[in-house]
Amino acid sequence: MTDLITVWQRSTVAELSWTTASGPSGIPVVPLVWRGRPCAALPYSMAETALSLRGRRVAFSVSAEDAGGRTAVVGTGPVEVFEDVEGTEFVEHMVEQEAVKHPPTRLRADSLMARRENWWWVSRLLVSLASVEEQHEPHPRTRAGDALLVRDRAGSPEVGVVTAEDWSDRPAGSIGLWSREGGLLEGAQEPVFVFSHQYSPDFERWERWSRSGRLDGETLVVDGVEGAPTGTAPSGPLQPYRLLERLSNHRSLARACRSGITAAESRLAP
Repeated sequence: MTDLITVWQRSTVAELSWTTASGPSGIPVVPLVWRGRPCAALPYSMAETALSLRGRRVAFSVSAEDAGGRTAVVGTGPVEVFEDVEGTEFVEHMVEQEAVKHPPTRLRADSLMARRENWWWVSRLLVSLASVEEQHEPHPRTRAGDALLVRDRAGSPEVGVVTAEDWSDRPAGSIGLWSREGGLLEGAQEPVFVFSHQYSPDFERWERWSRSGRLDGETLVVDGVEGAPTGTAPSGPLQPYRLLERLSNHRSLARACRSGITAAESRLAP
């Protein structure tokens, strides 16, 4: 079996999945390595999500066939969350890794001047997998309609790859799912979260689409909808932002990160 850390290190995009009392969830992340462990360095615009993971079991996955890993893999175990408000650990150990894989970081943090100007981008919450307790190799996502299915198994996320003929955007609809592993899903009305992600060539747009609800046998009874798959590949042919859209997105992200950092400084003050 392929080792998770090997696939994680050589891949360009990945996913982080978890479960809470409100149900399963997941997000796309840039796969980084910190202290020999798989890690996701989340910006402070995602502080609420990152902090909610403390004390939980999570799944780190590389699921897209074209992500650079050449094979899909899921590793599950306990997570640790470290607040790197000053960005010291990120700059010393991860910024170069991320710049290679993620073009926006190349623009915002590839030099001392860029890091000073975009100081809010190097402040991170480091979410790392303390140990890999379970690992498996699912079928990779090879089509735009392929997605990750996240289920709760005794407080631990179970992640597989599914597909559908039509990802309806009706918030109260039903969607027939097929496991890409073969076999039946055999849902027992448990809450599930189905998601995937797609990005523009410059990564300024990196969008998650999802469906949430309950799995009844092989049918997802939908109660939540976000976005939709586009194109003919997992990455999706999203068009880059136009100039004004790019500026607006950059400013919005900067505001959200600064707000999260201010809250962290107050929370962590002696």
